[in-house]
Amino acid sequence: MALVLAYILSFSVSAQLASDTLFAPKPVYGKEARVVAYILDNNHYRKLQLNDSLSSAILDGYIRNLDNNRSYFLESDIKSFEKLRYSIDDLTRQENVTPAYDIYKVFRKRFAERLDYVLTNLVNSDFDFSTDEYYEVDRDKEPWAKTTVELNDIWRRNIKNQALGLKLAGKKPDEIKDILRKRYERLAKQMQQFNSEDVFGVYMNAITEAYDPHTNYLSPKASDLFKQGMSLSLEGIGAQLQIDNDYTKVAKILPGGPAEKSDLIHVNDLIVGVAQGKDGEMIDVVGWRLDEVVKLIKGPKGTTVRLQLLPAKTGVNGPASEITLVRDKIKLEDQSAKKSVIKYNNGTRDLKLGVISLPSFYMDFDEYQKGNPDYRSTTRDVKKLIAELQKEGVDGLVMDLRNNGGGSLAEAIDLTGLFIKEGPVVQVKNSASQVQVGHDDDKQEVYTGPLVVLTNRFSASASEIFAGAIQDYQRGIIAGEQTFGKGTVQTVIDLKRFINDQEEVGELKLTFQKFYRVTGSSTQNKGVTPDVLFPSAFDAKQFGESASPSALPWDVIKSTAFERTNRVNEKTIAQLNKAYSERARFDDGLKKYMRETDELKKSFVQTRVSLNEAKRRAELAEADKLKTLDSNLNTKVAPKEGTQPDTLSELNDEYLREGVLLLSELIVKRIG
Repeated sequence: MALVLAYILSFSVSAQLASDTLFAPKPVYGKEARVVAYILDNNHYRKLQLNDSLSSAILDGYIRNLDNNRSYFLESDIKSFEKLRYSIDDLTRQENVTPAYDIYKVFRKRFAERLDYVLTNLVNSDFDFSTDEYYEVDRDKEPWAKTTVELNDIWRRNIKNQALGLKLAGKKPDEIKDILRKRYERLAKQMQQFNSEDVFGVYMNAITEAYDPHTNYLSPKASDLFKQGMSLSLEGIGAQLQIDNDYTKVAKILPGGPAEKSDLIHVNDLIVGVAQGKDGEMIDVVGWRLDEVVKLIKGPKGTTVRLQLLPAKTGVNGPASEITLVRDKIKLEDQSAKKSVIKYNNGTRDLKLGVISLPSFYMDFDEYQKGNPDYRSTTRDVKKLIAELQKEGVDGLVMDLRNNGGGSLAEAIDLTGLFIKEGPVVQVKNSASQVQVGHDDDKQEVYTGPLVVLTNRFSASASEIFAGAIQDYQRGIIAGEQTFGKGTVQTVIDLKRFINDQEEVGELKLTFQKFYRVTGSSTQNKGVTPDVLFPSAFDAKQFGESASPSALPWDVIKSTAFERTNRVNEKTIAQLNKAYSERARFDDGLKKYMRETDELKKSFVQTRVSLNEAKRRAELAEADKLKTLDSNLNTKVAPKEGTQPDTLSELNDEYLREGVLLLSELIVKRIG
């Protein structure tokens, strides 16, 4: 009976999805496309012209936006789109956006066919998990299926993989079938809500992102959401999300939010279920649209949300875990700089080591404009914290910029000024090739002692300006991972300035400037390479600016005049690297960290998963064995809740521990 009901449902859904009546472009869309092309041609930093070459990239980008995992279109469909490859540029200038809808109608038809097959043939299957076969989770580089039979097999493996994951999570056969059926019924309903404006938005972003990944078209609806996110206090769990194939992936943990404070959810975790309160039903969100998942997760301050996660370490291979978070508003105080003092005896003397954690480069503009002399800002807060640390007699300072995605450029310049006497900090080049230099004009050097700056792959933008300047002035040691490589600046242009129409129009977020270090080297694409490089799970080809094929390139302009401090030199850096390498040979904590990092890195590149239950259980057992081994090796004592670690032995953060140990080495080298 369930199979019959599923077939009836899928038949009705297919009939609705196949309808073309909702998918015709409004005349205003053509006007928007022409205006966007004009603005890009004349104002984008790259000064590219919309031509045949970009037309080809746009076609590939639009197909990828619709079917990023090559699971719907057939090879014959892709070949039929070839006639458009070198004409999108001309059609756009002619206010013709019909390619968006012609291609989308084919996609919608294929989508309906896939849902028919899934609901009638797969969700009620009794899979044999003893056979030896695999499913390729990331099909982005796989060939397009030539036949429906090939697609059927791809989807059989896909659904089998999902069923095995549910079984490993402890679900019974009937529960598994029910979850899968509801999952794809919901997916069908979501597709029915996709409208003409949505199609245009996807198409226009294929055009804009051919110029660079940060240039985007914002539809009227998307523009409203963008403004809300920029102007309102954040309320929810404090995480930025993105779609990754069928899953909702954690792209960024926001400083000061429940996610960061709990340490229960991390970057690259996959969210597969959301439940409200302590007892609410766990709703499966695999295959959902991002905005629908966000609606479930967001909510009033003080309310509880439960999330079912596939942790980044095990990904789609492992069972889901459940966490509970209490929603809250993220206040400026939560995102502000914070200090701690860590005591360490290096074998010859007792050291006091200061740490300032900086989640973002912030400034309270409202209070500044009101004339409040006590307005909050990054530089003001850090200056105050340095004074407090100096009163406590610290021997050195770690500036922790991990996961700092940037913020105010002015604050990055002013903060650098606390550590140098005066001079240029950053160069900014615009689309007209004019270069402006951002100077620190304050001759006061607030802190003159030993300095280590910690970065990771998610330190970006203003963080890279600060770290790059400290490195270029030879003022301190940069330690950690290569940074993100986001060295561009965007502005938002309202298309209403160019289009007089009764219909609402969107906005264009446009890249128009680029950052350069005082040496002339760009921070774009390459980021900042640390003096002492820690092991990283995040490959530049997968994470960061260089992961995007349309990212602006790294380049060099003329250096500006500046005077190095020579507080550190090549000899110092070589000695610190030698000490770090020696520690990696015998230090159990560092060895554990390196092993965990290596395991995580393997999980990111491992996209071929076994559909054999015995093999999957063996993989999970091996992961548990490693966790046990790591637990035995980890002799550090976690600090009590609500307290800062007092000594290095209490510091349960290997990354920071390494930064503190490097600082102690730097202190000894300078004293010696």
